Amino acid sequence: MEGVYVGTQGPTFETPAEYRYFWRIGGDAVGMSTVPEVIVARHGGMEVFGISIITDLGVEGAVEEASHEEVQKAAAAAQPIMAMLVREMINRFEEL
Repeated sequence: MEGVYVGTQGPTFETPAEYRYFWRIGGDAVGMSTVPEVIVARHGGMEVFGISIITDLGVEGAVEEASHEEVQKAAAAAQPIMAMLVREMINRFEEL
């Protein structure tokens, strides 16, 4: 899947108005930590591969206020799949 990632300052949860704005300017996903982490890594000379978990949906008309606990629960549910994907990527790189 491909999309536009909107990097914001955090830590905050987006308001419905912010979700609408990000969607109208072409954003598909919103996050607050990936962009500054990548900037620091690149500044340090590192190559970067990014992967994200969408933990709450900001779909217009269906925006529900997210809580820290709900975000943690969604991330924990995705963790086994993410771990498998990363292990498989490492295994494939080792084969090269």
